Amino acid sequence: MVFEQYLEQKNIDSEKFLWENPENFQELKIIFNQVSPESFTAQKKFLINKLRRKYQLKIY
Repeated sequence: MVFEQYLEQKNIDSEKFLWENPENFQELKIIFNQVSPESFTAQKKFLINKLRRKYQLKIY
């Protein structure tokens, strides 16, 4: 699984996140690629919730 797919599963708009905060996006992507998705979720649960609120994926 790639980071962008993970964000989509978590209802986070990866394009908007990358556009508005590229440094944080790249930092999290590096960490994501080093650990399993489950471990990443456990480590970054509170951050993921903040990102979900800020970059909510719009499904039409």
